[in-house]
Amino acid sequence: MRHFYFDHNATTPVAPEVLEDLAATLVEVCGNASSIHHFGQAAKQRLENARRQLAARIGCDAREIVFTSGGTESDNLAIFGVVRHARGPKHVITSAIEHPAVLNACAHLEREGLEQERAEVTWLPVGSDGLVRVDDVRRALRPATTLITIMHANNETGVLQPVREIAALARSAGALFHSDGVQTAGRIPVSVRELGVDLFSVSGHKFGAPKGIGALYVRKGLALEPILYGGHHERDRRAGTENVPGASAVGAAAALAFDWNGIAALRDRLEQGILRRVPDARVNGSREQRLPNTTNIRFDGIEGEAIVIALDLRGYAVSSGSACSSGAVEPSHVLLAMGLRPEDARSSVRFSLGPGNTEQEVDGLIDAVEASVAHLRRISPAVAHV
Repeated sequence: MRHFYFDHNATTPVAPEVLEDLAATLVEVCGNASSIHHFGQAAKQRLENARRQLAARIGCDAREIVFTSGGTESDNLAIFGVVRHARGPKHVITSAIEHPAVLNACAHLEREGLEQERAEVTWLPVGSDGLVRVDDVRRALRPATTLITIMHANNETGVLQPVREIAALARSAGALFHSDGVQTAGRIPVSVRELGVDLFSVSGHKFGAPKGIGALYVRKGLALEPILYGGHHERDRRAGTENVPGASAVGAAAALAFDWNGIAALRDRLEQGILRRVPDARVNGSREQRLPNTTNIRFDGIEGEAIVIALDLRGYAVSSGSACSSGAVEPSHVLLAMGLRPEDARSSVRFSLGPGNTEQEVDGLIDAVEASVAHLRRISPAVAHV
């Protein structure tokens, strides 16, 4: 049986061109980028070329790119780096729908951090559309507000947040602004300059690079306290020998011109087909301001996990939420924050498409969803409550 992949928000397959670059770097570049001999300088050249490629993709200067191990480290470096460097009372504003890498970092600052890094945190709600309200951010501002951290796009619903407006508000209030751009960088046009952010997190495996490599954009002139201590790598912002093959691969991925916007037509075909053919199916979140590849649909009366398993048995990989929360018994914190009842949150499934998906695969998935939902509703005791 063939298997078809519709879980690109969890991770993407490594692009063939990126795999070639990764293999070539592993074979041809053995040096440490900090070494001054021929082999070290070859590694340094490959590293800096990757930095330029990624910078060009997100609209910044190459010197503003800090390579990390991925989105989680980038989020942590941004949050802890800013707060630890600040002096005096500290206040952080974030939202209830952030990725766990942001939520747990903020919770640590609020409840468990050392005295010198402890901060008060304001947790903003969202509407039923999954959007953070700019007015809520404005009302939450204080003289002590150090950092605002709001994601660019939500990983479960795909909803795009008003980052540009919030960044302008932060700037006028004298606060720094960080955005988790893990779901947008390399997928949709991104210019950190136009967005007005001070810090922006990137993860390579979300757009065709291997897992274990990411980056943090740090606006020129912004000081950060490191979260790793060691050598003077990455301009003293991230100690540790650089992952040159990974960095080269993420640079190669950034240079590719995948037509993610072209995926919107496939996403709409899938979404409309499911809504037309499956009773009591509803889209969660805004259908206007969202990523072109993502739809989150709830199917009343059925556990989302059951649908995921049923579809997997038919050869289709989807998700019932964030991959970082797989195995969790609690319903999605994102959907709960949007006002869904726990049973509705548990009945939701995320479909996230990528450049390799086709119309034929989408049509097959629609058939599989219709058949799976019908079967599960026949055998589910919860159907009587729909």
